Order: sequence, then structure tokens, then C-alpha cells
Amino acid sequence: MIIVTGAAGFIGSALVGELLRQGWQDIVAVDDFSRGDKAPNLAGKKLAARIERAGFFEWLDVNEKLVQFIFHLGARTDTTEFNKAVFDELNVRYSQRMWEACVRYGIPLVYASSAATYGGGELGYSDADETLPFRLRPLNPYGESKNTFDQWALSQERKPFFWAGLKFFNVYGPNEYHKGRMASVVFHAFNQIQAQGTMRLFRSHRPDFKDGEQLRDFVYVKDVCAVCLFLMEHRKHSGLYNLGSGKARSFVDLARATFDAMERPEHITFIDTPADIRDKYQYFTEADMARLKGIGYAAPFHSLEEGVADYVLNYLAKGAYC
Repeated sequence: MIIVTGAAGFIGSALVGELLRQGWQDIVAVDDFSRGDKAPNLAGKKLAARIERAGFFEWLDVNEKLVQFIFHLGARTDTTEFNKAVFDELNVRYSQRMWEACVRYGIPLVYASSAATYGGGELGYSDADETLPFRLRPLNPYGESKNTFDQWALSQERKPFFWAGLKFFNVYGPNEYHKGRMASVVFHAFNQIQAQGTMRLFRSHRPDFKDGEQLRDFVYVKDVCAVCLFLMEHRKHSGLYNLGSGKARSFVDLARATFDAMERPEHITFIDTPADIRDKYQYFTEADMARLKGIGYAAPFHSLEEGVADYVLNYLAKGAYC
């Protein structure tokens, strides 16, 4: 059995779909299944079982001999949430229990970290230095919770025989319909252009960046899934890994790619960044991908234009899931 936590969510459901397409069987989905708006993400997917998040560890104690691999992608991911207790419970303590169970039962583990751990990027975006997480200063409680767990994992004497923490950069793609404000800019761009013929981007509040020229590493969810499958089959060289495209692009580039994919004339306007996130906003992220490539990952990543076109034409325009 392969376990995917957060399986009803964006990346988790995309990974479940890709595992099934690649011929893997006995996929166990773990999540809080009370949210009806996430149900379409798993509709039609053949699963061995659906396990509620709260009861997972009791289930694992009984079934651990059947489990081959765990992808722990479940987390609270809202960067606008500032209740630290929520993150402590879901992103730190639950992940610690997952780690300890994998150690106890000899199960390899891939878990979701985040590029939000890098904060404002003052110390760069390298995953090669395992002392760096102890010096990072994330900009919000979400990033702090992910970095706290990375630090904890690196400090453990007892580790799963293989483990990898994936620092996801700006992931976009199908199955994020339920995410609301936290959905990708591509998702919001498509809907705004469809409804109004225009795209609103955040104005820059720093003199060194023009409006819309804030730079992010946008990575297509299909590339994220490909890396996850590679690590499951590779099972060597444990540690933290960046997972982005390796190329920073501007929000204007992203908007233009969306207009092009929709074959609509470009019309971009700017609005102030919301006050509640303005001081916590990353103006530049770019994944250093040398470590992942150094262990043999050689598949090409979608360019921004390729990923946006696939997402828009094959999913958003059709209301389709992957």
C-alpha cells in the first residue's frame, strides 16, 4: 500500500491520480473528508481505502506490514492564517507522529515542506546546507511551522531509512478549485479574464520592483508529482530538497501566458497588496535545483508557458480534474 495524506487536497489528489496512471495499486487516501468542496478531487479514483486523518495512526498500527511508502502531504497551508496553534497541531505535531511511526515500522517517507521556510530570501534558496534551516526566518506562521518541522527532522538521531522533505515553491495546476484565496495566480487569472477580460495583479510596495515584476518560482503540479514518484523509486540520499522549476518568472509573465492560452487580448491592472500580508510578502523566490539533479533526476520541467497552457486548455476551460 502507498499512503497519501492530504489526498483530497490539491497536490495530494494530483499525486493519487498520477500513481494510478502509472499503474500503482492499493492507494490509501488520508484526509479530513468532511469538506464537500474537495470531494471532486478524488471522484472516480480507485482507492484501497479512505482513512480519516484523526484515526490514521490507529489504522497504521494495525496495517503497517502492508505499507510500502508514505507521502505526507497533508498540512494547513493558509499563509494568511496567523493562529500559531493551528499550525503547531497540524504541521508540526502531526508530522512528528508520522515521522516516528515511519521510524518504528521501517517505512520510507516523503513529506511536504515549503519555500515559505526561506522567508524573504536573504540567505538564498539553497537546499545543500543542512545548517541553513536553523538560521532561516520565515515571514508567517505557516512558514515557521514548516521550518520548525524541518529543523526537528534534521535533529533526530533516529530517522526513516529513507526520507525527503520537499520544499514546494509556487505550485499551480488542476485540482485546486477548492482553495479559494489560496489558489494559484493562474487559477485567479483565468477566472478574472473569463469574467471581466482583465487581470488584476498586486502592486509593488518596494522601489526595487516594478508593479507586477515581483518574481516567483512557479512549478507545475505534474512536475511535482513526477519528482515524488522518482523519490519513491529512488529511495536513496535522504534530506531536504527544493522543488521548483529552477527559474523565477514575474507575475506579468504569468498573466501574459494566461491571456495567450485563452487567446484573449492582454489587459493587466494593479491593486494594492492586502494590508494583512503586505509585510509578509516574498518578492523573489527561485529554487536552486542542483541537489535533486545531482541524485539523478533528469526529467525536464514545464516552462511557465507550457504549464499554463496545459492547465488552462485541458483543465480550467473544461472544469476538469487530473
